[in-house]
Amino acid sequence: MFVRELHLRDFRSWRAVDLDLRPEPTVFTGRNGFGKTNLLEALFYLSTLRSHRVSSDAPLVHAGASSALVTATVENDGRELTAELRINAEGANKASINTSPARRPRDLLGILRTVLFAPEDLSLVRGDPSDRRRFIDELVAQRGPLWVAARADYDRVLRQRAALLKTAAAALRRGGDQAASVISTLDVWDAQLADLGGQVTSARLQVLAELEPHFARSYASIAPHSRPATLRYRAAGGVEFPSADAADIRDILAARLVDLRDKEIERGMCLVGPHRDDIDIVLGKDVAKGFASHGESWSLALALRLGSVELTRAEGVEPVIMLDDVFAELDAKRREKLVAFTAGAEQLLITAAVAEDIPAEIGGRRIHVDVVEDEEGRRSTIVADESAGGAE
Repeated sequence: MFVRELHLRDFRSWRAVDLDLRPEPTVFTGRNGFGKTNLLEALFYLSTLRSHRVSSDAPLVHAGASSALVTATVENDGRELTAELRINAEGANKASINTSPARRPRDLLGILRTVLFAPEDLSLVRGDPSDRRRFIDELVAQRGPLWVAARADYDRVLRQRAALLKTAAAALRRGGDQAASVISTLDVWDAQLADLGGQVTSARLQVLAELEPHFARSYASIAPHSRPATLRYRAAGGVEFPSADAADIRDILAARLVDLRDKEIERGMCLVGPHRDDIDIVLGKDVAKGFASHGESWSLALALRLGSVELTRAEGVEPVIMLDDVFAELDAKRREKLVAFTAGAEQLLITAAVAEDIPAEIGGRRIHVDVVEDEEGRRSTIVADESAGGAE
């Protein structure tokens, strides 16, 4: 799989850029803040429908514009598809496939499969549970739109149930018909939350089970003298799931929601469900967060991404591998492992503030990014495009 063309309009710092890409390494160089990462971010957004840097869409739209347009033509095993996404600063985004409007943006999922390495990956080990939930949900999302629908519905029900919980305590104190209505409505939301939560958690557990052996092998390769690394799903609210069966998980969540109802009403918030779960990254018998050294944390984060590549390859897809200024963060040994691992990539896209940070073994194409500022404002631009050996 590789991206043959990338077109951006009003995406972050880019007013307009049109790139013809090839199945080879391409290195984007330029000073920090000049727009290199924005190119990778656009492709990552197209493959996952989320940014790896921000949680909302408004920052993705160039200042003064109402929307951004990301278009990529992707070639996969001889088949070519063009995915286009209009990202609106306000309101719903719009998508099309081969110029035909898609029903929903999530219909684009699966057209482009990417794995992105970035300095932010350290938060997968050291950050909040939300960082690790986002990581596993990105892997789930790239398997196609059906995997994502349950999560979108779950989030909708979660918001509505949470709003009801915030008012439930006062209604129950008043008693009468209003209290009975609250209880009846909560029963309905509980059933929906448990059902959708079962689907979301089941998808996560399946992907995690498939990822875990790839992750363990990758970590052993990067840090052969360290303790074994494993992954473990940890559900909130004292819940344990004996299997990844969605119906079993639904029943367990439903029972736990009954047990926690009084506490949830008292606190006015949902205390159980996939929105509160975590993934433990374990070294030996200890959870890595809080005690792993800086080097161990980087090795674990790198192993998660390398394992993600192998997971995608096991599905019969060669993903586009993107490295966002990571060589500057890695020591010589980890650089060597990453270079060896990505040598077989069909398409490798790299950003670097300093060209000398790129290992000599990586050939391919060099594209230099700069910024211009005039009466039209500040914007990114491409000022040089050459092969690794000289100008084209």
